[in-house]
Amino acid sequence: MGEMELKKYKGGCHCGSISYLFSAPEITNGLRCNCSICIRKGAVMTAFTVPPEDMNVEVLGDSLSTYQFGSKTAKHHFCNKCGIYTFHEPQSKPGHFRLNVGCIEGVNPLALVVDTFDGASL
Repeated sequence: MGEMELKKYKGGCHCGSISYLFSAPEITNGLRCNCSICIRKGAVMTAFTVPPEDMNVEVLGDSLSTYQFGSKTAKHHFCNKCGIYTFHEPQSKPGHFRLNVGCIEGVNPLALVVDTFDGASL
């Protein structure tokens, strides 16, 4: 993230079982992916990844579940209570996070310019 000024954000699932705080550049655009899982969930995610040292996740009980498929490199995390996809660890940068913009307080994913990543061709 270099010399960009970082902003603090708060997010979480619908029921509140998963919450997170992270620092990142201001969210001004979003990203969609056309791979088989992302096309089905339809969520807008952050166009940048967040390193683990800039993210703090709190989970109530066993509510955080993970789905993996294919090479099992990417980890798609979701709440097993309300079903919301909260964030994932992308295949291109394991251990880092892209977040569901719809879960981030104060950010409207419908108001963002959204690019598409061709994950289907990977």
